[in-house]
Amino acid sequence: MERHVLIHDLASRIASLRRSHPIRVAIDGVDAAGKTTLADELAPYLKGCGRPVVRASIDGFPNPAVVRRRRGPASPEGYFHDSFNYHALLDALLRPLGPGGSLEFRRAVFDFRTDQPVVAPLERAEPDTILLFDGVFLLRPELRDYFDFSVFVRADFNVTVARAELRDVELFGSPEAVRLRYRERYVPGQQLYLASADPERRASVVINNNDPLQPLVESAV
Repeated sequence: MERHVLIHDLASRIASLRRSHPIRVAIDGVDAAGKTTLADELAPYLKGCGRPVVRASIDGFPNPAVVRRRRGPASPEGYFHDSFNYHALLDALLRPLGPGGSLEFRRAVFDFRTDQPVVAPLERAEPDTILLFDGVFLLRPELRDYFDFSVFVRADFNVTVARAELRDVELFGSPEAVRLRYRERYVPGQQLYLASADPERRASVVINNNDPLQPLVESAV
């Protein structure tokens, strides 16, 4: 499928959803699958449908480094279990935009680069707002009931690691360091998630993004 067709069709489906509160959309998938790109592409289409859009990411809700690394910097279990502050995510964003919520939210609470809290402004959403929220591990049991629609962006690990070698080299210093981090921590951590949460079965839509120019809808509920 041509990418622009998929984006248009997916945005139309999301825009057609109606709730008494904002529509909270999870864009889930493994590292470097293409989650952020997809969410960024959906946003203008949804705005064109007349819906206000809020973009946010799990990257705004990390735990402090001392928590993220308490099982060791290369631990897959640490990556899966300790990376993010889900209580803060629920309190600051997902519950306020959900049923009976205040509509007042914050897009982030912590910056992993500075390892310091973020003083994000308190914003107010309109009831017909659509939240596009991207990140890893979003369809785990603690979170999945707080999303009204979900997309799982699937890509094979050999594809995502190759992408990460280009994307993350500045963060980790070299392609070799990227490959090592993915081999030791990120890929096995994602395998724990896939095995325990079965996100492809939980998602509203599963997209195969091995070829970003020709993504494939593999399943849709």
